[in-house]
Amino acid sequence: MKHITLTLLAISFFPIVSCDQQKAAIDANNKATQNAIDDQKEAVDTAARNATKQTEINATIDKANIEAEKITNQAQLDADKKKSDADAIAKKAQVDAEQQ
Repeated sequence: MKHITLTLLAISFFPIVSCDQQKAAIDANNKATQNAIDDQKEAVDTAARNATKQTEINATIDKANIEAEKITNQAQLDADKKKSDADAIAKKAQVDAEQQ
């Protein structure tokens, strides 16, 4: 009778142990999934920070290029103005020379 009782007792604990193992496996799987999601979130944050930094760098480069183009254009316009003044002086001198 004791053997039957012990056997029934052992059989009744087996599903509890098995159930606990299944629950532990589910918890472990859930934790692994949560960790993977957290890792992905960190990767997304890092990528966003890097993209923001690169955008700021690109904006600085674009501003520098715009400023350089402005300076170049202004220098060209100043040169064109001096050339126009020189042409006008030359034409006036030619007119003066022709009248003498």
